[in-house]
Amino acid sequence: MLATAPERKIIHIDMDAFFASVEQRDQPQLQGKPIAVGGGGLRGVVAAASYEARTFGVRSAMPSVTAKRLCPDLIFVRHRFEVYKQVSRQIRDIFLSYTDLVEPLSLDEAYLDVTENKFGMPSATEIAREIKARIQAETQLTASAGVSYNKFLAKIASDYQKPDGLFVIKPSQGEAFVSQLPIERFYGVGKVTAQRMNELGIFTGADLRQQTAIFLMQHFGKTGGFYYRIARGIDHRLVTPDRIRKSISSETTFAEDLYTWEELSAKLLTQIDDVWRFVDRSRIHGRTVTLKLKYQDFQIISRSKSVAWPILEREQFEKIALELLQTVLPPPKGIRLIGIGLSNLDNEENLAGKQLLLPFDA
Repeated sequence: MLATAPERKIIHIDMDAFFASVEQRDQPQLQGKPIAVGGGGLRGVVAAASYEARTFGVRSAMPSVTAKRLCPDLIFVRHRFEVYKQVSRQIRDIFLSYTDLVEPLSLDEAYLDVTENKFGMPSATEIAREIKARIQAETQLTASAGVSYNKFLAKIASDYQKPDGLFVIKPSQGEAFVSQLPIERFYGVGKVTAQRMNELGIFTGADLRQQTAIFLMQHFGKTGGFYYRIARGIDHRLVTPDRIRKSISSETTFAEDLYTWEELSAKLLTQIDDVWRFVDRSRIHGRTVTLKLKYQDFQIISRSKSVAWPILEREQFEKIALELLQTVLPPPKGIRLIGIGLSNLDNEENLAGKQLLLPFDA
């Protein structure tokens, strides 16, 4: 018998084509036109697409060449991540005016637990409606909201009537709603997993519900238990504010393949600057440095090094990163992408507490 949890009121807010919508807001000549943020050139990749571009099949992470072929009138716009972050903070402040239980997933989406909220409002649907109205009034952007009794269903609901949607799944509707969903619509089930499920005869939520927990865990490991529960509309995960990031990274795709130390180290230093700006701003430090390379044939390799104590100085980060780069040179083929990241993260407050435990001769 599955354990029950207290009924909660969860909202998932997802901004509509966030990066592209900000650009259309700030550049009126782009309104109503198919645009792609990022990309451009032979090696570019689309970071975000407007809804006008999406009608042609243009999607994020799509090569620019493919996007242009699908939509010959596509307009490429340079990204402005600092602007997107500023708008995201503005939206986050709106969320926090209703509840402190806000769990950001990215710049453009978050979960809110409004079971108990700062205004004492009994209806999560009314809170979601207010939040959407405030976002539009204060940022001139639209958001879609999903309201339900758990995170899984709230996430699915927010995507159900995009853009500018508001969809509610009540506790009495959860199990039936999940049953009719194609397995590809399940949050957390990607293309590869969906294909594996199809091979097992699982095409809908109803099919998934027919499987035993043991069967699903045999085929999908621990995640099988999660699939077993969500097939029944059950998700006990809490909305967790201030999640610690698992990694910080930056990467760049080049217009032309690179081969030499001079070229690659110069690009790597730019990525190091990007990562360290975040470290300085967030005061989060890591112990593991990872270098990522993608060759001209799309083969990806990575090299990592971990140290005993978090990296507190940029010079140490740069030294380790360049040492990792030296281990893969000269390259056997042209390099089209380079990236650098920090993981095994902790914040300065925790580090200060841990430092008190170090021996004096450490």
